[in-house]
Amino acid sequence: MQQEAAQREREELQHVQWRPRAVSGWGVPQLLWYLVFLQPIITEVHLRRRNVQFLFIRFSAWQYEGTDKLWAGLVTTLCEGIRHHYGALPFSVYSVLGNKPATRQDCCQSEWHCRRRVCLGLLGLLAALGLGVGLLYLSLGGHALGHGSPNGSLLKAFGGAATTLSGSGLLMAVYSVGKHLFVSQRKKIERLVSREKFGSQLGFMCEVKKEVELLTDFLCFLEVYQRRRLRVVLEVTGLDTCYPDRVVGLLNAINTLLSDSHAPFIFILVVDPSILAACLESAGNMKGTADNGYLFLNRTVTLPFSVPIMGRRTKLQFLHDAVQSRDDLLYREITRKPWLPGDARGESAQLLAVQTQTQAGAERGQSRIDAEAARRIQEAFFCLHDERDCLYEYVPDNVVSMRRIVNTVPITVRLLQQQQQGDFGGPTPRQAVAWVVLANQWPCRLSWALQCLEDRQQTGGAPEGRARLWDVFRDNSRELHTMTKALQNVLDLDGDPELFERFLGADFPFTVAEAQSLLRCTVNLDHSIRRRMGLIRAVSALKPPSPPKSPARDAPHAAHRTNSTSRAPPSGRAAGQASEGHHAGDLTHRGKLWPVACALFRPGQSSPGGP
Repeated sequence: MQQEAAQREREELQHVQWRPRAVSGWGVPQLLWYLVFLQPIITEVHLRRRNVQFLFIRFSAWQYEGTDKLWAGLVTTLCEGIRHHYGALPFSVYSVLGNKPATRQDCCQSEWHCRRRVCLGLLGLLAALGLGVGLLYLSLGGHALGHGSPNGSLLKAFGGAATTLSGSGLLMAVYSVGKHLFVSQRKKIERLVSREKFGSQLGFMCEVKKEVELLTDFLCFLEVYQRRRLRVVLEVTGLDTCYPDRVVGLLNAINTLLSDSHAPFIFILVVDPSILAACLESAGNMKGTADNGYLFLNRTVTLPFSVPIMGRRTKLQFLHDAVQSRDDLLYREITRKPWLPGDARGESAQLLAVQTQTQAGAERGQSRIDAEAARRIQEAFFCLHDERDCLYEYVPDNVVSMRRIVNTVPITVRLLQQQQQGDFGGPTPRQAVAWVVLANQWPCRLSWALQCLEDRQQTGGAPEGRARLWDVFRDNSRELHTMTKALQNVLDLDGDPELFERFLGADFPFTVAEAQSLLRCTVNLDHSIRRRMGLIRAVSALKPPSPPKSPARDAPHAAHRTNSTSRAPPSGRAAGQASEGHHAGDLTHRGKLWPVACALFRPGQSSPGGP
């Protein structure tokens, strides 16, 4: 936008002879003169101007989340930003003595009209003040020479009255300017909001509307004065972290400010549309108006812009910047130099020397550990943003997620180093950073595989350590498909399922032993997800589904089942053998039906729960 404004400015100056007026520095006295004595006229020449200046104001909705009037915070931020940019004195003078721009239909090309009433009024006050001072001087001078008379008292009375009236008028104007200079619009609106009784009345909205209209007229005045168009750009962030009622109030305030076709405001909403649409649909006062949040946004947003997918170079650059922001790679030695007194002798000196040697040896050992940790962390970070490695392809196009991964890698590597304790046969730093990415991108699917692995270990049927973690997930994916309704919110946390299959199946085939080793040092995986899956799986196992049977067929065999039950041995060995046989048959049955499960979970088909 700044480049576009600069280009328009150059193109406009090639066709005209005038230059834009300054509003800062030595241009302030000229601006004050125009504010007091001249009135702007909107002409055809001004309407044809294409050069524009953008004024950027940032508004974080989260800062005003605690207030009942979030939109009032938007208005106060707008007023405060314009006041800070142009200065408090010009806006205060315009609030007291300024006049809104006028529009003429004739062919007059003059953009300024002399305010005769202000000029005549000011000349009248100055003349009255001069006359009053003159009369007081004559009366006081005659009294000092000893020529006191009734005429002198009359002159003194008229002079005092003229001086008082003219001086009070000037002082009132100066007082009003000073009041607006020290009491800004932000303080006015905050005082109105603090009045609970007045805030619920119609007068509150009228007062706020007056302040906004005054601000708009001031910007229109500056447009004619500067000989360029002005646009105030408000960048609204943090709206998707507020309550639904606050979001609705702020959107209504934005629509109110944009209701005027000549309003010089541009709003940039930096939000997640899905969260914003859900807030609109759940708001109680938007029933019937925003039942479909996306349709309401389409009626409000005039230029939708979705951030495109991040390219390879951009992603690598962001990852490199996130890694460089960490200070874990900086290694510093901590040396301690104990202070020894000159007269320390005997046993105390020997004990102190032994303690110093012990501390020095511990420090050297800790230094070696820190140096090795720093080397491993550096290796892990290099694998993360290495262009020749495929790991960066699984990192999401989100700066927040990138920083989350980068912040987790040092902790995971240090815990893994402490767990190994000199054993170099465990997971490598590349596997550690890959495991961090896996837990960050697919927490639900990874938790399900780990929960199934834990259940098998508890029942004594754990797979070998060389078995792949992907095979464990694939064998139990059909059961996860039946729990999509109960785990819908958790499944929404996962990324692309095809990338998950490629991650565990081809690029990073973690084994069961490696998963168990890395699980002990995993800090970015919510263990409550596994506990929830375990409870759901246990409850579903209590009532296994059974096919319906006909009552007619059950009647003849009721007595036979009773006798068989009474003759059943009390020992649980046979039941255990039957259960184990059924489990093995179930696994065989699952292996036969696996191609059907793959077809159910392939994206693009009508699957109720997704992959």
